[in-house]
Formats: sequence, structure tokens, C-alpha cells
Amino acid sequence: MQPVTVVLLLAAAVSAFCWIASLITKDTSWVDRIWSIAPVAYVWVFAGAALIDGRDAGRLLVMAVLVTLWGARLTFNFARKGGYSGVEDYRWAVLRARMKPWQFQLFNLFFIVLYQNALLVLIALPAGMAWLHPIGFTSWDTLFAALFLGFLVLETAADQQQWDFHRAKAAAGGRLEPGFLTTGLFRWSRHPNFFAEQAQWWMLYCLGATAAVTSGLGFWGGAVNATIAGPILLSVLFIGSTIFTESISSSKYPAYAEYRRMTSMLIPWPPRRRSAEAV
Repeated sequence: MQPVTVVLLLAAAVSAFCWIASLITKDTSWVDRIWSIAPVAYVWVFAGAALIDGRDAGRLLVMAVLVTLWGARLTFNFARKGGYSGVEDYRWAVLRARMKPWQFQLFNLFFIVLYQNALLVLIALPAGMAWLHPIGFTSWDTLFAALFLGFLVLETAADQQQWDFHRAKAAAGGRLEPGFLTTGLFRWSRHPNFFAEQAQWWMLYCLGATAAVTSGLGFWGGAVNATIAGPILLSVLFIGSTIFTESISSSKYPAYAEYRRMTSMLIPWPPRRRSAEAV
């Protein structure tokens, strides 16, 4: 059985589980709970297939290890926030309140379950490109793997700063001005963890694309190939999610508008000067 077929069958089973579990428990965060697990399994399917076939699996093993490190970090961060103990993403509650029950159930099935599970397959497919082109590891692979690890460290640091802030906020009785984190990495980006998350999957795409280019494919079909749909759609999802999240933050915190004006949304960048009204 081809590894891509195995991945698709696994994804179908995971999707069915998430949808049925959401109906039984009335909790729509099941995709969130498998988010850090499913892509790891998918990439290892390709790596395992290469080893079984006797192909050069060096690049795929590096990709699998990198994604495993990504998954371990995300699983830990999600668990300590109570994600595996029945805590639902607060954004789904906001949307549920804005929609009729049947509308939210359609949203649950087509966006939360089907679209997001399809996206988890797509972001793992650069491993399929590496499986198709079992070329030896290159200096470009070393660069992209190092960048992946750098973005992983950046996301870990940002998540820790956010965790420390929310613990301090809770200890202060839920009030800690201005109500949201503006220091450390969050002085340079409103969402440095979101930026690093997307960047890691772009680096995984580059690893797969390097295999295609090294095997002799040109710019189109090699450097730019069909698996680019994964990181593109992931970035679209994150940008849309960030806009929605910030609309909630803006309604809760009066100072958030000035923070948005001063600070880059995603890409870390020196902050702008404060406006005269905020001084």
C-alpha cells in the first residue's frame, strides 16, 4: 500500500472520530487535541515506508524527527493549559453564540472537522515529496532544518512568556494592566508564536522541495510544487484566526487598539512610536 493511501485512510478515521466525539460530548475541540499528533504520524508513515522500501531515508528521518519535536512542544503546551481535560477553545463558544444551532453544526462538520483535518494532511505532504525523490541530504537541507529548529525555539520562548504572564495575571486576581502581554517577544510581534508556527511548516515544505529540485525538477514542479498548498492554507487559517482573536481582544481591552497600531501582527519587527493620544 502506498504511504499516501495509508495517510488518507488514517486521516479519514481521525476525521470520523473528531466529528462523532464532538456530537456525543458537545465539545468541538477534538481537532485541537489531535492537532499535535496527527501530522507526526503522517510524516512517520512516509519515513517508515522509505525504510521498508530500502530507499535513502535520511531526509525523511530528519523531517520526522523535526515534526516530532514540534508535536512534543505543542502537546506539552496544550496539556498544561487544560486542553486534554475537556477545556474547549473559547473562540468556538463565541461563534456558537453568534450562530443558530444548525449553522454551527455545519461549521463544525465542514470547517472544524473536515477542513482542518485535510489541512493536517496537506502540511505533512512535503514528506511525500521527499519519499518520491529519495535524494541524499544537502547543505540546503541542513539550512532549512536549522531554521526549523530556530523557529521551534522562538515559539517555545513565546509560549513560555505567555504562560508566565497568564499565571501572573491569575495570581493578581485576573487584573494585570493592560490586560494582555506587551513585553519580551510580544513587544516585537503581537503573535510571535503564530509566526514561528507557520514558519516551521514552510521550512518543512522547503525540505521536500529541496528533494524535488535536487532530483532534477525545475522551478515549477520542484521549488514550487503542489505540496505548497499546505503551508499556504495554514497561513490563511492563522491569519483569519488571528483577526478573529484580535476582534475579541479589542472588545475586551481598550488599550489593545494602540498595541495593534504600534506592534507588528506576525513578523517580529521594531515597534512603532506611541501616538500622542496614548502618551
